[in-house]
Amino acid sequence: MVKYKIRKGDQVIVLTGKDKGKTGEITRMIPATGRAVVHGINLVKRHTRQTQTEEGGIKTKEAPIHISNLALIDQKSGKATRVGYKFDKDGTRIRFAKSSGEVI
Repeated sequence: MVKYKIRKGDQVIVLTGKDKGKTGEITRMIPATGRAVVHGINLVKRHTRQTQTEEGGIKTKEAPIHISNLALIDQKSGKATRVGYKFDKDGTRIRFAKSSGEVI
């Protein structure tokens, strides 16, 4: 399993693809395939069959997007930034934005 520097709940920006420049929050991480589901990004239409609990039809939902196409948004500047790690006085590892040095 690979450790990623972005997590569920992070605000990210899309770097490439049809949704380039759009921002959203990560709702689900899929570490086995290196993908993430971002709210409102990479929307696809799916034809669903009617069931007893759900109505059928064409539904729009978010598809997973590869993590290499995402970057964390810096809270200070609002632009894409890389993530670094450092240790505080207690010895716990914390994430910080490399562009501004602000703790995430």
